[in-house]
Amino acid sequence: MGATATAVTTVPGALGVGDRRHADTVRTTAASAVIRTEVLDCGIRLVTEPMADARSVTLGVWVGTGSRDEDDRRSGASHFLEHLLFKGTPSWSAADIAEAVDEVGGDMNAFTTKEYTVFYIRLLSEDLPLGLDVLGAIMTDPALRAVDIEAERQVILDEILMHADEPSDLAAEQCVGALFPDHPLGREVLGAPASVSALGEPEIRRFFERHYRTGNLVLSAAGDLDHGQLAAEVERRFTGRSGGSGPSRRPPDTPAQTLVVTHRPTEQVHLVVGLRAPGRHSEDRWSLAVLNHVLGGGVASRLFQEIRERRGLAYSIWSERTHYDEIGALTVNVGTAPEHAREVLDLVNGELNHLGEDGITERELSVARGHLRAETLLSLEDSGARMSRIGSSLLLHGHVLDVDDLLARVEAVTVEDVGTVARKLADEQRTLSVVGPFDRRDFE
Repeated sequence: MGATATAVTTVPGALGVGDRRHADTVRTTAASAVIRTEVLDCGIRLVTEPMADARSVTLGVWVGTGSRDEDDRRSGASHFLEHLLFKGTPSWSAADIAEAVDEVGGDMNAFTTKEYTVFYIRLLSEDLPLGLDVLGAIMTDPALRAVDIEAERQVILDEILMHADEPSDLAAEQCVGALFPDHPLGREVLGAPASVSALGEPEIRRFFERHYRTGNLVLSAAGDLDHGQLAAEVERRFTGRSGGSGPSRRPPDTPAQTLVVTHRPTEQVHLVVGLRAPGRHSEDRWSLAVLNHVLGGGVASRLFQEIRERRGLAYSIWSERTHYDEIGALTVNVGTAPEHAREVLDLVNGELNHLGEDGITERELSVARGHLRAETLLSLEDSGARMSRIGSSLLLHGHVLDVDDLLARVEAVTVEDVGTVARKLADEQRTLSVVGPFDRRDFE
């Protein structure tokens, strides 16, 4: 428990189909399953996907609140709660929960992002009632004992130090902070040492009471299950937490910063070049998925081939896209020897410029489409990935997109579409984050 994440989706534009106000059904040919969504009487949104050959089931509860929904004084509250809920209930200790899940070979964990928090458990389908008991209990009646709060506070402070000690993590976090300055999206999910140290039991309880209500929850399940039976069991366990709604949010309104440098006597310099990109609701996200793969999303990408394979300037280089509610980010991450830093930066910026000027080729489009298609379909072989796809889709988009429809959106992307997005991105102000044996003046 206690993992954190910042990426929103693991498949291209993880979307879904369903409606908040009534039951709905989506027949997914590629997945050979029927996805069902339903708003239960208690207010929770339920989405399920059966898997015919599975003998297990993965359950996840998605809370529509993350670190961007905290004020500065309570920064880190979502992640703090993620730790605390697994500490048990008034009648069920943390050890009781761990022993019960361990006895049936189950796996449970949680993670916090900037826009949501997820608690999940995977176990044999015959043990589904236990999984519902565990998730139902910790999500509706956590103990939040003072002694547990103090113990986890130190664990989280150590976690913050651990991330700060990892130069590549620090470079990435710095970049996001510079892309969205003076905005909650730019804050670290873990919170700051000062805010975590100051969070007390009353504030944590108030945060739980406000955000952990069924109107702000999605429960997703994939594997060997029956939707009707699961709905009845979920209704019974969550009926006492009705009410609530998703948090209100404001978009970033401050320009991105261009440079942030942290001096560290490291053997490598860690560089992240970032720029603002379309959000998760933009139709440009499909073209951005293709563009990202061409730029640095795979071993055939331009940056990997030029910087790693041809010039040998870095062991690892990649690009990634992140989508938030109203905005997103495209980043290039690389670690290289200090003497190669300027050359690598010139190559990265040059490739971004080339994409804006010339776009991509038909062959690059074909490779990217094929990769994204296979990545999506391969993920459907795992109940955890299916649970994640349908749960995040319903929470973030309000519906679950049919897999064939999702693939069709990617297949419909043209060279011209990618060129249009590339030109828009080329005009965006770029942010450079540096961690290594340099000072700010070295890059100004």
